[in-house]
Amino acid sequence: MNRTTLSLIAGATALAAITGVAALTTPDASGTNTAKAAAELPVERSSLVCPAPSTSDLAETTYTSFTPVTKGTASDGKAELRSGARESGDAADGKGEKAEAGKKADRAGKADKPVLAAKEPGTPVIEDASGADSPALVGTADGKFAPGWTVQESTQVAAGAGRGLQGVNCTAPDTEFWFPGASTATDRTDYVHLTNPDDSAAVVDIELYGKDGALETTVGEGITVQPHAGEPILLSTLTSEKQENVTVHVSVRSGRVGASVQALDDKLGGDWLAASADPAGSLVVPGIPKDAKAVRLVAFTPGDADADLKVRLASPSGEITPAGNETLHVKAGMTSAVDLGELMRGEAGSLVLTPTDRAVPVVAAVRVVRGEGAKQETAFIPASRPLGTRATAVDNRAKGTTLSLTAPFRAAEVKVTASAGSEGGTAASKTYTIKSGTTQDIEVPVPSGLKGTYALTVETVSGGPVYGARMLAVTTEGVPGFTVQTLPDDRGMVAVPEADEDLSVLQK
Repeated sequence: MNRTTLSLIAGATALAAITGVAALTTPDASGTNTAKAAAELPVERSSLVCPAPSTSDLAETTYTSFTPVTKGTASDGKAELRSGARESGDAADGKGEKAEAGKKADRAGKADKPVLAAKEPGTPVIEDASGADSPALVGTADGKFAPGWTVQESTQVAAGAGRGLQGVNCTAPDTEFWFPGASTATDRTDYVHLTNPDDSAAVVDIELYGKDGALETTVGEGITVQPHAGEPILLSTLTSEKQENVTVHVSVRSGRVGASVQALDDKLGGDWLAASADPAGSLVVPGIPKDAKAVRLVAFTPGDADADLKVRLASPSGEITPAGNETLHVKAGMTSAVDLGELMRGEAGSLVLTPTDRAVPVVAAVRVVRGEGAKQETAFIPASRPLGTRATAVDNRAKGTTLSLTAPFRAAEVKVTASAGSEGGTAASKTYTIKSGTTQDIEVPVPSGLKGTYALTVETVSGGPVYGARMLAVTTEGVPGFTVQTLPDDRGMVAVPEADEDLSVLQK
């Protein structure tokens, strides 16, 4: 027996003596043993990052934090959002190194005080901020607050580029994001917001793709995002090309970031563009408002093959084909866009994109315009993952909340729970059936005695996959603002394999 083998056995024996050894139970040679199914257990820790909300002095921002009640969690825990630095915004304000040093010292002095802290699962907590100086936020939740932790950032801007209502779900950090629907046109001011939640710097590449392929960029590679900091990148500083429809690809070389695109239009208001679901052969864009005046579909395929997609609208009565837009051809590496006009005709709907022949992975989003004349406003809806076991939308108001659910492939039953209000009220639940191939605007349950805002949690009871979106409409100084957030699975549960102590592995 050589020295390496002896060292390995000694190390394994020491490990077994200190901690025990857990081994997955697998079938033995006789076939008399069977593997035990993985248990679904609540996650024990969650991370979220929120982008800096606005550069407008007229901005009024509300942060809403909520965790649904989950069985099997620990009895304690916490969920907190804390300020992150705003690197480019601070450096670009022209006030010099002394002012910058003062800001950093002030942030350091407030580091121990959370901007927002949760109180109890099942009840939303809100915090307000005003003006243009609000930084990016970095948050963690553990214990009973971790499973399904959701934070919404809602900003009302009374005038200027992007005026109206801008809303975004704070995102989990990741290493890759796709944003079809951005723009470098002259009437658009689009930023990619990168937020680093970790203790070491992240290095990020940003690629832009237009109608003819990759756009030439100058400083899109090797962007450093400092620890616990936010970095807004103006798209027009990355390329000189002006294109109406652009796909943004964010990839992380080292570390991880949260990413969102803020799209501000000079005439049509603006909103946040969340990342599309991962590239897939079939996609669903849920919850297009029934009174949409214009709907633009933007798609991109990152592979080497072209994609041909069937375009269907899942309406309240079933699937219909948009006249003149039955299919969409997406060339490899190029952004494709099609204006579907007043597609909705007074009925709620969701776009269902499926391959005409072979499946080619694509990403997609729609731009939606509501309102009339000078009071038009814009929102973006990306292709979404299904809501799965459970999904949550927060910052719902007594008026102006619309929940839209679609079951594009098979009928499904869902349970919708309206939480207690942030300032009072009693939770309420109701179960709904969504017919196959349809989209339904749900008359949501409202907490009795509601005070403040509330959360809507949607759970799949049975049937096929369900996709959802929540529209929040708020009128600010006569301008009808709105924003739409999709409802992907909150990933609050994780599969944990059944394990047994098996010291015999040390003898093998």
